[in-house]
Amino acid sequence: MTKADCRGKLMEVGTRLFAERGLYGVGVRELSQAAGASISMISYYFGGKEGLYAAVLAEQFGCFDQIDEIRQQGADPRAVIEGYTRWTIRRHRTHPYLLRFYTGELTNPTPFFPTIVAPAIEKVIRILAEVVAEGVERGDFRRDVKPVNAALALAGMVNYFFLSILATETLISHSPDQDEQLIRQYVTIFTRGIGV
Repeated sequence: MTKADCRGKLMEVGTRLFAERGLYGVGVRELSQAAGASISMISYYFGGKEGLYAAVLAEQFGCFDQIDEIRQQGADPRAVIEGYTRWTIRRHRTHPYLLRFYTGELTNPTPFFPTIVAPAIEKVIRILAEVVAEGVERGDFRRDVKPVNAALALAGMVNYFFLSILATETLISHSPDQDEQLIRQYVTIFTRGIGV
């Protein structure tokens, strides 16, 4: 196995195992065996299990930086909200373990929460709140809407769709084929709820 393959395999295995059981539920020996690498490779590439976990978190939450692109694409607050909704759904489809890290870190934070997770989430909520505030200023949204509360409601609504898949699979289709319809419905529900 090449060095790049070894590092990649450790990241792949670490992502799966940490998502399933968290930082403290996975041992170094288990990680190395699952990756087909020696324990020393974890230290070599990541400085230890905690370093591997931090690298996995950074990779998972790195996609949150795309919120800047979404923000720059639209001057219209409704268009940015639609872009955010589309991006969030795509993010959950392409990062199937992200929600586990997201909820795990929010409910049982590790030492990496303040440096990796909180800044990523805060950035998204801050940008969404700015977009809602602009919509209020433009007269698109009600004056009594609190931008941060609205941003949290939107994020919660879209993320909960994926969080509740097991509980709602008999009630609604979770097929990617339905994503465009879901985006339209969520944007409508949200913007009419805060709209004038």
